[in-house]
Amino acid sequence: MDALKLRILTDGRNLGNGILKVDGFINHQVDPALMDACGRELARRLGRLGATKVLTAEISGIAPALTTAGHLGIPVVYARKSKPITMPDQIFLTLAPSHTKGRTVELIVSPEYLGASERILIIDDFLATGQTIMGLVRLAQAAGARVVGIGALVEKIFEGGRSMLAPLGVPIEALATITDMGDGKIVFAD
Repeated sequence: MDALKLRILTDGRNLGNGILKVDGFINHQVDPALMDACGRELARRLGRLGATKVLTAEISGIAPALTTAGHLGIPVVYARKSKPITMPDQIFLTLAPSHTKGRTVELIVSPEYLGASERILIIDDFLATGQTIMGLVRLAQAAGARVVGIGALVEKIFEGGRSMLAPLGVPIEALATITDMGDGKIVFAD
């Protein structure tokens, strides 16, 4: 998606070690018009899958998940990283390593909002190593739900996440695919 790629080149920063800083428009301060356009495009690419819910991880995945779900007309469930007192005692929980946090994080979903009859579309801001998305897959599987597709704003192809997720046998879409971030560059596929 050209608008996203242009914004990454204009306002994103390669911090080294595979870290792309996009917090000025995706995951700290959010550009709602850009997120709406991204959600519309992800919904266009993945809408044929018949998802009944979008699943994401807090907090960075919420903006693209919300706009995608809005264009699909379905709810969003986000995996929390800590359990609030309002959540029931019985939960779905998994662990996933976080590259940007430098530690393992918990991903928690209430069974009230993720059930066995669901067709789940996973949407996140990044597809890098695939660890967070695999954590979301595990949560959906624990609920007995079926993952029908995966979408991301940005894919860092050189981190191998797509290969890790390929055995799931579901469509995987990324709006901006980065092939190289060496020497301070940001190089897109296409």
